[in-house]
Amino acid sequence: MTIQLLTVGKTDVKWVKEGLDLYTSRLRHYVTFSVVEIPELKKVSALTRQQIKEKEGELILRQTGPSDMLILLDEHGRECRSLEFAEFLEKQMASGAKNLIFTIGGAYGFSEAVYQRANWKISLSKMTFSHQMVRAIFAEQLYRAFTILKGEPYHHE
Repeated sequence: MTIQLLTVGKTDVKWVKEGLDLYTSRLRHYVTFSVVEIPELKKVSALTRQQIKEKEGELILRQTGPSDMLILLDEHGRECRSLEFAEFLEKQMASGAKNLIFTIGGAYGFSEAVYQRANWKISLSKMTFSHQMVRAIFAEQLYRAFTILKGEPYHHE
């Protein structure tokens, strides 16, 4: 199984990039993990929020194959504890899922087409985080989930 974090825009905050790189390197011990950054749209001042979401949605869907499991990191998604997230990953692995794509949308969220294509929606918190911060937070939670599944002492409960 491969896991991909698909984001809109580059990671340009230094400490976020460092955190993301740290957990990306740690994840290599458990799974094939990559981060794919979709370039931000140019000349968006002439576009409405809806048009921006639709254009970003087209770019997201181009990165998604028909058999890929698309999981949106979305404020309206299901909240789960770290143990529950680990169980979710374990179920996906057991089901034979080949490619999980966790996706962080742009500033205005996801288009309706992306919501329709999505297999799951997960919320990292009831709080709102910057799109930059979510990258590092998600990578840490993914790493935590794999340490839980392997029975390693990283997670304390």
